[in-house]
Amino acid sequence: MKKIAGDAQLLSAAAELRSTETIRTRARGLLERARRGESAWFTVNDGALDTAAVLVAELTRARYPDLKIPYHSRWRHFEAGGVDRTGQLNAALAQVSAAERARAQIDLALVSVLLDAGAGPDWTYREPAQAEHPGHEYSRSEGLGVASFHAFMAGLFSSDPSRPLQADAQGLQAVTAERLGQAFQVTASNPLVGLEGRAALLRRLGQALQDQPAVFGRPARPGHLFDMLVNKSPQPAPAEQSAQEAQPTILAHELLSVLLTALAPIWPAQNAIENIALGDCWRHVAACSGSVAKGAAASLTDGWMPFHKLSQWLAYSLLEPFEWAGIRVQGLDALTGLPEYRNGGLFLDAGVLRLKDPSQADQLHAASDELIVEWRALTVALLDELAPLVREQLGLTAEQMPLACVLEGGTWAAGRALAQQLHGGKPPLNIQSDGTVF
Repeated sequence: MKKIAGDAQLLSAAAELRSTETIRTRARGLLERARRGESAWFTVNDGALDTAAVLVAELTRARYPDLKIPYHSRWRHFEAGGVDRTGQLNAALAQVSAAERARAQIDLALVSVLLDAGAGPDWTYREPAQAEHPGHEYSRSEGLGVASFHAFMAGLFSSDPSRPLQADAQGLQAVTAERLGQAFQVTASNPLVGLEGRAALLRRLGQALQDQPAVFGRPARPGHLFDMLVNKSPQPAPAEQSAQEAQPTILAHELLSVLLTALAPIWPAQNAIENIALGDCWRHVAACSGSVAKGAAASLTDGWMPFHKLSQWLAYSLLEPFEWAGIRVQGLDALTGLPEYRNGGLFLDAGVLRLKDPSQADQLHAASDELIVEWRALTVALLDELAPLVREQLGLTAEQMPLACVLEGGTWAAGRALAQQLHGGKPPLNIQSDGTVF
């Protein structure tokens, strides 16, 4: 009985740390603490938040003059250089069903997102020339997106030569750093940060797919999430409803929850509660939830600050494949803003956050360092505060401009623009990456 109770407490703690409500609650708590002057690392200049909102709104207008802002997702990187790569994929899938097209799109997006940790400043990818587009060189996130797109189209992640446009368990388990490096044009003079870590992550993904046929089907593919979620979600009755109301629906947080649970085995095991891997969840002495009930589960989560950045980036990147297949995704703003170095850099470079010790900007930090954990938490909380200010500048409602569109419009691009102006494109804090977080 004690073991059963202990297992239940572990599962309850893991569920709490996989909730975006927990992310937001703890991030807000750390922001309030910093505003009280209790942070060891940062001060908060609230007066600069309005200035940041104006910058984000101006950049959003410049990038999307009609204010028809798409989601911040991996699909934007597939549009780099004005090339319609999504159209190329869909043309190659022209003879398959809408569901199979969605499965292939999910396969591509999931693998590409997992390869989207920081590339480092020295890596580039040269895309081969196409009929209407000359060959072009891409770096950073766009380069990783374009490289992973071409690797997918070439069948790198498929074990079936007759079905190259898929990622399956056996194909992913066969990915080595050498094969991935060849696909991504890695050489001694063109190094990609965390190459070994990226390849290992894909192999762990393949094993996780294979081990969970109820989620990922047979043959095991990320794309079978489409079938599992659509079949699992209760669908509206066909009686007198509008076309939108009658559309099949899933919830954004349900999508994220499935990703967090099913992909838990793929993350590095240094962050765990006993035998349960937590993934992008890190120690911070002041991270706790005042609303959590007292008890064993609450104590197990004490001192953990969850983010799940890659998983949420993945959830954002899977919205469109579901919607393109006629599935409505509701509750988008249950997902949080993404705590990565572009969004976080926006708040440092715009002066909303200030380092108490400026010399920290010159040091190399690990993702586990408390300064970095707190920076990411403050980023999550400040994105929630910035979003309504940006909408007010643009005259849009939260329904017209959910957080996914604020990020795209947006905060990520503003963070990159400021970094280019102030640091030659480098982030304001120097973080050591293993290819699985940043």
